[in-house]
This record gives sequence, structure tokens and C-alpha cells, in this order.
Amino acid sequence: MCKYSLFAGFEDKDKRLDKFLSENIEEMTRTRLTALIDRGDCTVYQWGELQNGGIQRDGGFVSPIKPAKNYKMKPGDEAKITVPVAEPAELDEALPENIPLDIVYEDSDVIVVNKPRGMVVHPSNGHQSGTLVNALMHHCKTLSAVNCQLYHRPGIVHRLDKDTSGLIVIAKNDVAHLSLAEQLKNRTKVREYEAVVHGRVKQQSGEVNAPIGRSVSDRKKMCVTVKNSREAVTRYEVIADYGQFTHLRLKLCTGRTHQIRVHMAYMGHSVAGDAVYGNGKPQFLNGQCLHAVKLGFVHPGTGEYVEFESRLPEYFTDFLRNLQD
Repeated sequence: MCKYSLFAGFEDKDKRLDKFLSENIEEMTRTRLTALIDRGDCTVYQWGELQNGGIQRDGGFVSPIKPAKNYKMKPGDEAKITVPVAEPAELDEALPENIPLDIVYEDSDVIVVNKPRGMVVHPSNGHQSGTLVNALMHHCKTLSAVNCQLYHRPGIVHRLDKDTSGLIVIAKNDVAHLSLAEQLKNRTKVREYEAVVHGRVKQQSGEVNAPIGRSVSDRKKMCVTVKNSREAVTRYEVIADYGQFTHLRLKLCTGRTHQIRVHMAYMGHSVAGDAVYGNGKPQFLNGQCLHAVKLGFVHPGTGEYVEFESRLPEYFTDFLRNLQD
């Protein structure tokens, strides 16, 4: 069982509870948080009163309330949400499968894997087997249960798209999971990628600061929008210019769904091979040319910063060679 305790500030006044929670617990989707609220797993405590521009908490709190998702937060409110540990039957929803893993690092707390392109991270509609989770359940004796309740994602702290290759860290226990999730929230986790994008990127380096939310016209897609969106920041620098294509190094400052792909398309330089946010060309790539090359975080067990790097996969280097010819 995992518990979160979050205090609302003045900037959170009149913010809906589900939105407030989703902004502060990045490892959980808003849909999942809403389900937990509906189950009664969230309690709001209303502390004291506002005094002299500050929040007075030494006067005790009123009776706790079981709020609905549309409860409007007040400065000083404390929202406590409990994520129950999954029942054994739920843990069996995904079956262990003997699928080879490219393990970069492993200990009793975490495992860092180099995910191949084409592999889905966790089971979902249409992908009940052959996922990274299926492989991990066969390889690991234990995985964190933080994301098992309602969504079967044991150990999964962050994700990579099916056709994005590269480094991903998985938590083996709940303490490690919460530590890594907190680093995601505080933006202290390092995640760098390389990509080939369409066109010539004129600036040698830059930053895309544009909020991302779900598309109204296509719920499977994300887009740059100010409506129901969250802050998204991506930094980039040019590695090589090939005229019709540009090789980029990218750093995620936030971690929104499809962030790099959406931001590159927003710039007018969609990721090569991206059939969702680009034109899918060149088709021989069979997916976007995007690879997670660096991953760094404070180790949950030792407290020391660790960093891992991954070589570019063959599909990526072959494409670069074609551009150089």
C-alpha cells in the first residue's frame, strides 16, 4: 500500500481535486486518480484558516471529508490518497513470458533495460502478451505494486512508446518506485534522446516550451494546446545536418505522453518514420527514429547519482549511414 499526502497552496485555489492530484502525482494518470477518488481512497483535510497571507495549521483540522473528483481545493487543504496493493488475482492478469531482455544494470531495487523498438511496455487492449512487463515478470522475483491496482503495470515508473527504443528503469519494490516517481515529479531525473527529424533545423540549439494535452478530435493523440494541458519543455541541439533531415540530441525537462514527437511536429520537424504525428516516411524505418540514449537518477537504495548510456541501435545507425551516402 502506498500513500501520498499533498498540500494545496494559494495557486491551487478552486482547482478541481482530480486535476490537483494529477499535477502532483505524475506517475499516475488522471483517469486512475479519478477512479481512486470514486472508490473512496482519497480524503481531504481542511486545516485552520488563512492568516496574514500564510496558512495556519496549528489550530487543528475540521472533520475529514470524502470528496468527489470535482471538489474545489482551498489553500491549506491536505489531500491524502491511498493506493492499495494489488490483490494476487490482479497480479496474475499479465503472465510471465520467457522473453530475452537487454539488461544494462540490475540490483535488488531497480533494473535498467534497453528496450527494443516494437516492444510495448505494459499490457493493454490489443497487447496482452509480448510486453516488457511480461518479460520482467519472468525475469524478476519481485516488482513494485504501486501501479498494479486498476492498471496492471508492476514496476513501471515511466514509459517509452512502442516504437521508441532505449533505456527505461523499472522499480523492484515500492520504496524504489516512490523515490523514482518523486524524481520525475521534481525533474531531477535525467532523460536524453537522439532522433532524426524531417527538414533542416536552423538553430543549433533551442527549447520548445509548449503545453501538451489530449487532442479533442482524436483521443489517441496528444497535441500542443492550452486547454486541459500540462506544461511541457523539451531542449534540443543539432548533432548533424543532412539537408532533408537533421540528427538531434533532445533532453526531456518534463515527461508528457509522446512529448518529443508532439514537440518536434509542432516545430515543423516531425520525427522521421512517425506515422502518427508525421507522414510515416521513410517507410522502411517501420516506426519513428527515436532512441533513449541516457538515463540518470539518484539510486533509491544508495542515495548516489547513477547514469547509464545506450548505443544507437542498428536501425538508427543504418539510417544515418544512408543519409551520409
